[in-house]
Amino acid sequence: MCGIVGAVTERRVRNILLEGLQRLEYRGYDSAGMATMESGKEILRNRQIGKVANLVAEVADLDLNGTTGIAHTRWATHGAVLIENTHPHMSGDDLALVHNGIIENNQALKAQLEGIGYQFVSDTDSEVIVHLIESYVKAGVSLVEAVRSSVKRLDGAYAIAVISTEFPDRIVAARSGCPLVIGKGIGENFVASDVLALQAVTDRFIFLEEGDLVELTSDTIDIWNVENSSVIRADIKVEVGIDDLDKGQFRHFMEKEIFAQPEALKESIGARLGKDKVLEQAFGIESKSIFDKVDAVTIAACGTSFYAASVARYWIEDLVGIPCNVEIASEFRYRKSAVLPNSLFVTISQSGETADTLAALRLSKDIGFFATLTICNVSTSSMVRESDLSLLLQIGSEIGVASTKAFSAQLVNLLLLAILLGRRKGLKQEREKELVEALHSLPGVLSKVLQLSEDIASVARRFVEKTNALFLGRGVMYPVALEGALKLKEISYVHAEGYAAGELKHGPLALVDKNMPIVAIAPRDELIEKLKSNLKEVEARGGELFVFAEDEESFADQPSTTIIKMPQAHPVLAPVIYVLPLQLLSYYVAVYKGTDVDQPRNLAKSVTVE
Repeated sequence: MCGIVGAVTERRVRNILLEGLQRLEYRGYDSAGMATMESGKEILRNRQIGKVANLVAEVADLDLNGTTGIAHTRWATHGAVLIENTHPHMSGDDLALVHNGIIENNQALKAQLEGIGYQFVSDTDSEVIVHLIESYVKAGVSLVEAVRSSVKRLDGAYAIAVISTEFPDRIVAARSGCPLVIGKGIGENFVASDVLALQAVTDRFIFLEEGDLVELTSDTIDIWNVENSSVIRADIKVEVGIDDLDKGQFRHFMEKEIFAQPEALKESIGARLGKDKVLEQAFGIESKSIFDKVDAVTIAACGTSFYAASVARYWIEDLVGIPCNVEIASEFRYRKSAVLPNSLFVTISQSGETADTLAALRLSKDIGFFATLTICNVSTSSMVRESDLSLLLQIGSEIGVASTKAFSAQLVNLLLLAILLGRRKGLKQEREKELVEALHSLPGVLSKVLQLSEDIASVARRFVEKTNALFLGRGVMYPVALEGALKLKEISYVHAEGYAAGELKHGPLALVDKNMPIVAIAPRDELIEKLKSNLKEVEARGGELFVFAEDEESFADQPSTTIIKMPQAHPVLAPVIYVLPLQLLSYYVAVYKGTDVDQPRNLAKSVTVE
C-alpha cells in the first residue's frame, strides 16, 4: 500500500519526486522519504515522519541537483512509524531502495545477512532487500544481476526500485504481487506505483507484468520477464483527468466525490443503456458466449466492494434466479471451495490491484470456475488484464480514501450484470424496461438526496460526542447498513456496527440506551412493517433513532425519532439512493470532529498487501 516513484532524467528530479509522492499519498501517509544521486557519486537521503508535506518542508532549502532519484510514501506494516523505518532504506552509503509489499521470509534472510556482518537499523522487512542486493553488488555483479539474484530469494510480494553509486545513471526495479508502472519521456524515464504519480511528466506508460525486472536510464528501458528473457512491453497512452486531482470549491475530495455522484453514475452507465434495455456489448465482445452458460455466480471482494457484492446477491437471486455466493476475498483464497457447474467468478475492486482480490481471481482459474469478470475503475489494472471480461466504472479518479462514488458505481454496474443474466433466465422484457427507465432517472433522484445535505449536517452534530452507533437495515438494505457503519468508522473514528434489524433481539439490543444512536434505513418496501416493529424495540429501551424514510407519517408516533425524508424512487434502486445520505452523515460527523477526512488514520486507498 506504500507509494513508489523514481526518475532518471537530464534535469533535477527533486520536484518530480515530491509531486509524485503527493499524488500517491492516498496509498499511505505514515512517513515519506527520498534519495537522490548527487554529482553522480553520492546518495543524499531525506526522510520525515508524517505526510509528504513534512518532507517537502525539509528539503525546501536544500541544494538538491540530482538527476536520478527514488522516493516513497509509507503505510506501515513491519515496524512502527519511526524515522528509522522510513524509506528509502540504505546499505552503507552506496545503495538505496524503496519497497512496497511484504517479505514473508525476512527473518530468515535477516539472520543470514547478520551472519556475514550486516547490521540492521530498522524493524522493517524492506531493509533485508537492500542489504541482500548490496551483498551481490559487492561480489562484483551488475545492479541488474544483483536485483535479479536477490528477488529470487524473496518470499512474498514486492515492488522495488533501487539506485547505486556504482551505477549512478540508472534505476533498477522489479515487481511481484504489487503494481509497478514505467513512464516514458524524452530524455527521461520514470517508475511509479500508479500512473497518477507521473501524470505531470508523461502520458505514455508501460505496465510491468508479474515477475518483470526493468533497468531504466534516461534514454533506455530494458525489461526482462520472470524467465529472465528480454521482452518488449507495449506502451499505452493514459490520460488522467486534471479535474479529478483538484478539490475545486469543496473542502475535501470526499465531499467533492459524494456530490459528483449524479453525474458520475450518468457517465458510468449512460452508454450502457438503451431506451428500454441494457446493451449487451457493454461487457465486451465475448460476453454473450459466456453469459449464455452462467448457472451460478460467485463474487469476491474486500471492504466496501464486498458490501456492493452483498447487495448484488439479492439482485442476482431475485432477477436471475440462480445461486449467488459472496466471498470476502481474503478468506476465500485460503479455504477449499465447492464450485457449482457453469459458475462465473466476479471480482470487484476500485483499483484492480487489491492483493487479496487479485489472488482470489488467480485462484478461481484453478478450482473450476469457467470464466471470470472484473468490475473495476482502472483500465490498466492487473485484474482487468487477467480477467476474461471486464466492466470499467468510468467515474474518473477517486482520491478520498473512503470510497463513495466508486461504491455507487459498483452497485449500478452490478445491477446491469443482473439484468443481462436475468434476460437469459426468464426476466420479462417489461420488467427490464421498468428497471432501465429507473436507471435513467437515477441521477435526478440522487440530486434530490444531495439537497438534504444541510438537514443531514444538522443531524451529524448530534453524533459528535457519541462513541458508538448502530446502523439497521432489512433485506437488501442490510449490506447498506454495513457500508454506512463502515463509513462512520473509517473517517470519524466512531465505533459503529451494521446489523440486520431482525437480529437486534439476538444480542445487540443489550447495547441500546439513551447514549446509543441508531440509524435506520427505511425505504418503502415489503419489509417496512417488520422494520417498524424492530424500531419499536429500540424506542422502548430509550434509544435515539435517526430514520431515513420516504414516509414520515409511518414513524410519527415515535417521539424519540428524527426523520430524514427521502425522495421516492424505484425500490430496486434503494441501495444506491440510501447509501448517499449515509455517506453525507459520516462526512459531516468527521468534519465536526476535526478528523482527516481524505486521509484517515491507519488506512490507505489501495491495499496491495495481505
